Amino acid sequence: MKAFLHDDFLLQSPAAIRLYHDYAANMPIIDYHNHLPAQQIADDICFNNLTQAWLQGDHYKWRAMRTHGVAEKCITGDASDRDKFLQWAATVPYTVRNPLFHWTHLELKRYFGIDELLTAETAGSIYDRCSEMLQSPLYSVRNLLQMMKVKLVCTTDDPADTLGYHIAMRQEGAVLKMLPAFRPDMAMKVEDPVAFGYYLQKISEVSGSSIHTLDDYMKVLKSRHEFFAAVGCSVSDHGLEEIYAEVITNETASALFDKLLAGMPLNQAEIRQLKSWFLYAFATWDHASGWVQQYHLGALRNNNKRMLQALGPDTGWDSIGDWQQASALSRFLNRLDEDNTLAKTILYNLNPADNALMATMIGNFNDGSVAGKIQWGSAWWFLDQKEGMVNQLNTLSNMSLISQFVGMLTDSRSFLSFPRHEYFRRLLCNLFGQDMENGELPNDFNWMGGIIQDICFNNARDYFGWKNYL
Repeated sequence: MKAFLHDDFLLQSPAAIRLYHDYAANMPIIDYHNHLPAQQIADDICFNNLTQAWLQGDHYKWRAMRTHGVAEKCITGDASDRDKFLQWAATVPYTVRNPLFHWTHLELKRYFGIDELLTAETAGSIYDRCSEMLQSPLYSVRNLLQMMKVKLVCTTDDPADTLGYHIAMRQEGAVLKMLPAFRPDMAMKVEDPVAFGYYLQKISEVSGSSIHTLDDYMKVLKSRHEFFAAVGCSVSDHGLEEIYAEVITNETASALFDKLLAGMPLNQAEIRQLKSWFLYAFATWDHASGWVQQYHLGALRNNNKRMLQALGPDTGWDSIGDWQQASALSRFLNRLDEDNTLAKTILYNLNPADNALMATMIGNFNDGSVAGKIQWGSAWWFLDQKEGMVNQLNTLSNMSLISQFVGMLTDSRSFLSFPRHEYFRRLLCNLFGQDMENGELPNDFNWMGGIIQDICFNNARDYFGWKNYL
């Protein structure tokens, strides 16, 4: 009897099996968007146990445990690491048909060689074996990444970050490349005057510059953008509910900024205006620097205010939102295109209702200057599962060019999440293989396999301009 995760897992035809094993499986990985802690990579830490490596910060698992009735004490609370893991293990058999079931066992197999199913009965033994391995230098975080053939990771960093860990790794000449991404979400959090005031103070201290006007602030942010570029950054990222594309003059933006400095809240129309002003400015800097800009759109964050108060953000209380994305996105991209300041751009949607919207929107601004200049990014967050990935791949195939797609990323805080690239590659090969078996694609493995390899690695390498790093 085959193990649950056998060599041909998710591969449902001879062509799919050949495409995956001969073309996809051994391709290296570029993970161009994740939330891995730069300090842990630079210091090449070892985790003390499996809970620290696997459960800390993983709100996917936390949501499943809460749904299964696990007390918060054993999720984010003060229970021991072993007890937290035992509670997770007892939850896993109930995650069937959720992507966590596949990911969990794929990660146990790829990193630790464990084929057993994780259950309450096997939990203790698996925890002990994996924890012992993780304490070895052979399982340091860089070695965990290298096990999955990861060549480059791109972290997500606030403009106020000193990037000290990125600089240290660059000076070290490490084999694994770690680059920063410029994510100015907090820099434009104008809906919260108190938080915005704290942020102004923070970035003022980091930059050594006083901020009294909008012009002062933009000079500081521009200097941070230039500093990031000097450290090797060529990617920006924004996590937004929606794109903001309101018309606003410099004078109005300055007046609204002055209002914020005085501690006065902005109304909703003013918030949208000032966010629009910031977004446009950031986008023009990205273009001038030759960067790729990414926009993650559609998350309704921090729904549970009680738990937000208790645990803070990014702890598992977010969901899909239902904003109307098309008009503002079109206006935003069109203004940049008209001004000849539209950088390479990747768009991600969280609401699956926006799939066809995104797949067709990118075609409006692909002008032939760069292959795949405007991209629809891989299935993200709640859509990062079998059905979501397949739907994204099929919609992109039908409405754009799948052959120019820059492929998969983890968007993860876990060093054990990189088999998600394998998961994606198996699904991709299964789709192509099925079409070949059906006679809908030519039975030419070098041709189809070459496209697979491009999507797995080559397209991202070329699109981001990272050949020199690899």
